[in-house]
Parts: sequence; C-alpha cells; structure tokens
Amino acid sequence: MKPGLLGAIYRRLAPILRENRQRVLLALLCLIAAKGGLLLIPFLLKALVDGLDAGAEATPLMFLLLLVLAYGAARLANTLFGELRDTLFGRVTERAMRRIGLQVFRHVHSLDLDFHLNRRTGGLARDIERGTTGISFLLRFFIFNIAPTLFEIAMVAGILLFSYGWHYAVIVLASVVLYGLYSFRATAWRTRFVREVNEADSSSNTRAVDSLLNYETVKYFTNEEFEAQRYDESLATWETARRKNRLSLFALNGGQALIIAVSQTCMLGLAAWQVQGGVLSLGDFVLINQFMLQLFMPLGFLGFVYREIKSSLANIERLFELLDKHPKVADKSQASELVIKDAALEFRGVDFAYEDTRAILSGVSFSIGGGEKVAVVGASGGGKSTLVKLLFRFYDPQAGQVLIDGQDLRDLTQESLRRQIAIVPQDCVLFNDSLRENIRYGNPDADEAALQKAIQTAHLEHFVERLPEGLDTVVGERGLKLSGGERQRVGIARAAIKDAPILVFDEATSSLDSRSEQAVLDAFSAMAMQHTTLVIAHRLSTIVDADRILVLQDGNVVEQGKHHDLLHENGYYSQLWQAQQRRSEQD
Repeated sequence: MKPGLLGAIYRRLAPILRENRQRVLLALLCLIAAKGGLLLIPFLLKALVDGLDAGAEATPLMFLLLLVLAYGAARLANTLFGELRDTLFGRVTERAMRRIGLQVFRHVHSLDLDFHLNRRTGGLARDIERGTTGISFLLRFFIFNIAPTLFEIAMVAGILLFSYGWHYAVIVLASVVLYGLYSFRATAWRTRFVREVNEADSSSNTRAVDSLLNYETVKYFTNEEFEAQRYDESLATWETARRKNRLSLFALNGGQALIIAVSQTCMLGLAAWQVQGGVLSLGDFVLINQFMLQLFMPLGFLGFVYREIKSSLANIERLFELLDKHPKVADKSQASELVIKDAALEFRGVDFAYEDTRAILSGVSFSIGGGEKVAVVGASGGGKSTLVKLLFRFYDPQAGQVLIDGQDLRDLTQESLRRQIAIVPQDCVLFNDSLRENIRYGNPDADEAALQKAIQTAHLEHFVERLPEGLDTVVGERGLKLSGGERQRVGIARAAIKDAPILVFDEATSSLDSRSEQAVLDAFSAMAMQHTTLVIAHRLSTIVDADRILVLQDGNVVEQGKHHDLLHENGYYSQLWQAQQRRSEQD
C-alpha cells in the first residue's frame, strides 16, 4: 500500500460523508443500540441461570419470565438495530460508489489520446469495478465492523477485569494482541498474491474482450483455437495466482483459528476451575462463556474484514493510480471559450512528432478561409490525419500554432473547441444502439425535425425505409450490422445534426466501393457548401472540386492550388494523380 493512500481515500470520501452526515449519525446511533443489546445478553443469561439454579422458592416465576422476555428483546434489538444501521448506511455507500464511479468515468474520458491508444479495455473495466467495490467495502466494514469490534473488546476486557479478576482480562488482551499481530504480518505477506490474482484476472479479461471485439478477424483467419490457447494461457496464469492466494489464505486462517482455540480453552478451563472451587456461580460461568463467544466470533470476522480491506486497498490503489494520471493536453487555468466569427482555420509553422526520433510535421503553414473547402492529400504516413488530431487538440504541436479565427487552440477550452467542429472519420464506429440514437449522438438534444433533416442530408431516407424497424433498428456492436457505406452515411448524418461551423472529412471514402463512395460524396457535398471544410483525402478523384488542394509530402506542404493548376505544374500531385488513374484503369 502506498504511503498516504488512506489520506487520499479520506479526502475523496469526506465530502460524501459530510453530505450524508445525518444518515451517518443515525447509523452510528443504531450501531451503539445494537452493541448495547449484545453486551446486555450475557448479564441476562447469568441472572436467568442463577435464578434457575437457586430454585423456584428463591426466584419468583414472574421474575424469570421477565428475564426471558428481556433476553428476547435484547436479541431482537441487536438484530433489528443492526439491520437498520445497514439500511441507513447503505445509501451512503451506494452514493459513494456512484460518485467515485462517475468521477473515474469522466476522468478516463478526459485523458489524452495516447492513454486510450495504449489502454487495455477489459483490464481497465475490471480495475474500475474492483476499485469502486473496494471503496464500498472499506466504508461499510471499517466504520461498522473494525471500530465497533475494537470497542467491544475493550468493554469485555474491562468487565472481566473489574468483575472477575485480571486473569480473564490478560487472556483476552493477550489473545487479541497476538491475533492482531499475526493477522497483520500474514496479511501483509499475502497481499502480493492478491495483486497477482488481480493482474491475472485483468489480463485474462482483456484477452477475452479483445478477442470478442475482433470476432470477424478471428473468423476470417480461422484462429478460434489460437485465441482459445492464448486465453487458456492467461487463465493458467490466473489459476496459478489463485492457488498461491488460496494456500496463503489457508496459512492465515489456520494460524488465526489456533490462537482463538487456545484462548477459548484457557478461558473456559479457568472459569470451570473457579466454579468447581466455589469462587464463581454457574451463572458466572455462562456469562464468561457467552462473552467469550461474543468476543471471538467478531474477532474471527475481524480477521476476514482486515484481509478484505487489505485486498480492497490494493484495488483502490489501482483505481487512484488511474485518477492520478494527468492528461498531457489540458486546459489552461484561464482558458477562454472559442468564439466563431468566420470559422477560418490556420496552421502557422507547425512542428509535430509522436516520438522524438521521427518528425511527422515540419513547419507546416496554411490557412483555410471561412466557408472554404480545402483538401489535404499525400502518401500514407505523410501527416494528413495528424492535422485532424491537432485541430481537435488531441495533441499540442511542439512548435507553431493552430488557430481558429485568430484564436490559439491552446488558449481555448477543449470542450468549446470540439463543440464547433463536426467530423466524418475514416472508420465511423457506431454504438450498439438504435439507428436513431446513433444519428442523434451528434446532438442528443436535437428534435425530430433536425433528425429528419440530417437523414435527408446524408441520403439515408431510402435506406431507413427499407429497414423493417426503421430508425429503431439496432445496428450491433460497433455498427457491424451495417455496411461500410451505410456506416459512413450515418456518420455524415451525425455530423449534419451537430451543425457545427467547421466540418472535417477524414478519408471517409478510402475503403468504399465506387457506388457507396458516390453516395457518400453526394451527401458530403451538400453539407460542405455551408461550412468551412477540411478534407483529408486518399482518392484524389473525390476532391477535384475543392477550392484549394494542399499536397503534403514528408510532413511539408510542397504544393497547393486547384486541381487543374496542380496537374499543369506536373509536380508531386500530378504524379499521385497519374498513379491512381493507372491503377483505376487496371482495375
């Protein structure tokens, strides 16, 4: 456990506890009432046994009946107030899980693109799930089990000390101290096995999720058995880790059970010897035995709770490590909202590299006027899509500026920036939801009229009419029930319903057939006339109508102009055009 982890947990949970302080206070009062009933039970049993031992003449029947009723009431109070405590505090733990879960969800979405490109989705989901569950466990059991059990131990030791002598108190305290020391040392020793189990569990879950997400690829290459073997390797690691964890748990439980058994035997033997010698009554023997049971049962449970808390802390540590990650791209403290006038874009002397050893963009400068349609072309890996990432501020350039209407993106809030840009990406990934909700994702507040207009803009109306369930058709995970062209048109509809002043088209037709490509281009052209448009193109035939074409080669703008002018220059663009034309003729 990292130093300061408990402090970090308190800082995150304190606002939730303060917000629900009335519930916490009521739950604590119920706890005190439940413990009071529990501590009263041995005294009632002693009085009842002594009364029965004295005979009917010495103890009235009514008094015995009242003792029996009081015993039943104490038992009921212990159970009833315990349940009421759990019910009251349950709301607090649920609220804490909700708040922390939402905080983590928002934080993960705020992290930079690099984090998400390197994350393990399945393992990340399990880390979040275990961490939030660990916080719930820590709240419930630390407040309502560890602290009350320690209080009960102190009370029992005090009662035995003042009523029956120091021998009993010494046995209780010695057994508790020995039990605690052994539990702490053994649990600390086995925490590494818990971590191994968690890591193996996350790894196997990541493998399963990754394989299922790529189901079609697995089928294409008949690699079902290969995937099964890799998954089994992950499960074998998990099995080994679980076995080590189980054996270490056996050693821990065995040692704890030995300490409790020896302590119970000593207390019971001492009490029996004193009853035999006439020092204690039979009722005293029952009282000591009852206290012994009431003490060592929660003590045994305390060992379980401590183990689980250590395990929870390991899970919470992973969760907090995630929360402590800071995005590489963050808003300035005084970041302003983007104010759109003409929606003019400018890249001014931009240098960028994903890694220090390989530059992607070198001194790139160009501008796009408001309402202008500009295309960027070039060979794969030349930095075309990097321009889009910089425009959305997924990354910041190492040098130079990216501006919208003269406003440097680094001075703006990311939320206001991305709200003003709509994009149709190369791979339009849809949610496993209805077609309607996937289109409305561009603007969740859009009304039906805006939805229908977006469908018409994307030329989707005939496709929707052919579907038996229309807009309520569920598109499947990642939209795989639709064809590539259909997904792209849904992407255009999604961008259209957003109705942002800046539109980006990122190689959205590169993987489509000619018919689908033409349908997508028709839909896109209808949108582009009303927006400032940046088109990242692979097929040059799709951007011949652009107001200006920028030619990117090895991270530099080497040519720019209209299509026919660039062909007449007989430069790099002309070579790309001729190569694609020859390929089309061969096809």
